[in-house]
Amino acid sequence: MTKKQKKVLLRILISAGLLVILQCIPADLWNRLDGILFPGAGRALRLLCYLADYLVIGGDILKKALKGIRNKQLLDENFLMAIATVGAMALAIYENGDYLEAIAVMLFYQIGELFQSVAVGRSRRSISALMDIRPDYANVEEDGGLVRVDPDEVAVGTVIVVQPGEKVPIDGVVTEGTSSLNTAALTGESLPRDVKPGEEVISGCVNMTGVLKVRTTREFGESTASKILDLVENASSRKSRSENFISKFARVYTPAVCAAALALFLVPPVVRLVMGLAPEFGNWLYRALTFLVVSCPCALVISIPLSFFAGIGGASRAGILVKGSNYLETLSKVDTVVFDKTGTLTQGVFQVSGIHHASMEEGKLLEYAALAESASSHPISRSIRQAHGAEPDRSRVTDIEEKSGHGVTAKVDGVPVAAGNGKLMAALGIPYRECGSAGTVVHMAVDGDYAGHILISDQVKPQSAQAVTGLRKCGVDRVVMLTGDEEKAAAQTAKELGIREVYASLLPGDKVEKVEQLLTGEKKGRKLAFVGDGINDAPVLSRADVGIAMGAMGSDAAIEAADVVLMDDDPRKLVQAIAIARKTLGIVYENIVFAIGIKLLCLLLVAVGAAGMWLAVFADVGVMVLAVLNAIRALFVKKLQ
Repeated sequence: MTKKQKKVLLRILISAGLLVILQCIPADLWNRLDGILFPGAGRALRLLCYLADYLVIGGDILKKALKGIRNKQLLDENFLMAIATVGAMALAIYENGDYLEAIAVMLFYQIGELFQSVAVGRSRRSISALMDIRPDYANVEEDGGLVRVDPDEVAVGTVIVVQPGEKVPIDGVVTEGTSSLNTAALTGESLPRDVKPGEEVISGCVNMTGVLKVRTTREFGESTASKILDLVENASSRKSRSENFISKFARVYTPAVCAAALALFLVPPVVRLVMGLAPEFGNWLYRALTFLVVSCPCALVISIPLSFFAGIGGASRAGILVKGSNYLETLSKVDTVVFDKTGTLTQGVFQVSGIHHASMEEGKLLEYAALAESASSHPISRSIRQAHGAEPDRSRVTDIEEKSGHGVTAKVDGVPVAAGNGKLMAALGIPYRECGSAGTVVHMAVDGDYAGHILISDQVKPQSAQAVTGLRKCGVDRVVMLTGDEEKAAAQTAKELGIREVYASLLPGDKVEKVEQLLTGEKKGRKLAFVGDGINDAPVLSRADVGIAMGAMGSDAAIEAADVVLMDDDPRKLVQAIAIARKTLGIVYENIVFAIGIKLLCLLLVAVGAAGMWLAVFADVGVMVLAVLNAIRALFVKKLQ
C-alpha cells in the first residue's frame, strides 16, 4: 500500500470504530445529559459526535467537491456523494433521527474507493515489474576500473561492460565475451539467447552468465528499451471507441440524473399538493438524495479504461506491444489476415534443402560449388558455403568469373567448374535437368559435363502452420499470403501451411496495391490485419486496419510503422494477440452491460420508493468493485504451448 492508501485505511478504521461506539450508546444516556447540563444538551452532543465521525470519513470528499465547484466541474462522483450524504445528515438533524445512514454510506464509499485504488495500483505495478527493462546505469571502463554512468551520457561507439545479472543498457554489438541473455521482458519467451562477439544485443535484456563488452550503436533515447517503454506508457493516449463512448456517456448521463433527481424532489410533492394531499417533501428529498448516490457512474468511468490498460499490460507480458486501446479494439474485430512470406511465415534464411541428379558424391559436388562460390557475397553463395561446412581453401580456386544474372565459373584444382541457373548452362552449351521442387536451383557442371543441381529454399518456420490453423479456429475466415517469390515457391509454401489465397512475384508497391484491393473488396465492417517483418513492409503496415510487425526487436521501421509489434519470430503470437484483444473487449462489454443494467434497475427502485440509501451505496460500491475485479482479468493471459 502507498502512504496515501494507508492514511485512507486508518481513517476508515477510526470512523468505523467510532461509529460502532456511538451506536452502542443507549438513547437514555443522551437524554440524561439534558438534566445534568442544559435542555437539548444530549441532542447537541450526539450531533457533534456523529458530525465528527462524518468529517473523519468524508472530509476529503467534501474538499474535493468544493474544489470541483470552484473549478466549475460540479457533476462528478465527489459532488454527488457530498450532496447526498450532507442532505441525509440534514434530514437526520431536522427529524432528530438516525445519523448512521449518512456516515455508513460515506464509509462504504471510501472502502470501495480504497479497494479500487489498491486494485489499480497492483495492476500497474504488475505491468511495471514485467516491463522493468529501463536500465539504471551503464558501466564504462576508466583508468582500469568500471565507472557507473547515466545511460543518457553514453555516446554512440562507446564500449560498455555488462556484468552477469545486469541489464543491457543500450543497443550495441558484442566485441568481447560470450553469454546467455534473458529476453523474457521483451519477448515473453523464457528460453535464453546465446550471444558471442559480432552479434547484436538490444537494451532491456538481462545478462545471465558471462561478462560482455558491447560497443554501442545507438544513443540511449533511441534504444529498443526506451522505444518499448514509450509505447507502453503512451498507449493510453490512443483511446478506443468504447472509451470515447464512456466519456461522452458520462458527460450526458451525469447532468441528466442530476436533473432527474431534482425533478424527483419537486414534481411529486407539487402533484400531491394539487391533488390536496400532504406534499411529504422530506420523503421525496430522501428519495432524490438516494437517487444521486445510485446514479454515480464511477464503475464505468474507472473499469473501462482499466480493462484496456490491463489488456495492453497483459499483452506486453507476452511480448506483444499494442500502441493504443484503439488498436486493441480493432484487433479484436480482425477477420482477414494478410501475411508477408519471407521472414514472417518463413525463416528468411536460405538453406540447401536438396541435391538432385548428382553424377558424383553429394559431398564432393557441394565442395566444388562452395569453392566456386567462395568469392561471392550473395546469400545463395553463403548458404552453399554454410552447407559445405568447412571454410573453402581459396588457394585451390583460380579464374573466378562472376556472370551477372547467370552464376559463376572458375577452376577448382585446375578443373573447370560452373555454378548457376539454367541460363548459364545454356550459354555454356551444357544440357541440364529441370528441378521439380520449388526454390532456387543452382545447376552444376564439372569439367564440361552436367553434374547435378543444388536446391536452395527458404525454410518455413515450424510454428507457421499452427499459427494459420489457430487463426481459423479463432474466427479469422480469410488468410492471405503475399510474396515477391516466384509462383512455384509461393504455391509450395502456401500448400505446406494450408493457405488457399496466394499472390506471388509482387514488388513492395504491388503489395500495397493488393492490400488496397483486399480492403476495398471486403464487405463493410470487416477488418484486415497485415503481418510483415516491419522493415521493407512499412507502407503496407501503415495502410492496413491493423499493421503488425513480427520479430521486430530493435527494428525502427517496425516500431514506427506498425500498430502492434510482436517482439519475436513466433507467428503464433498473432493468435495470442487476437485472443487477448477479444478477451479484453469481452470484459469491456460485460462491464458496460452490467454497470448500466444495475444502475438503471436501482434508479427505478429508488424512484418508486422500493429501495433506500443502503441499497444505493451497495449498488454503487458493489458494482464498482465487481467491475474493477472483472477488468483486472484482462491482465492475465495464457502462455503459448
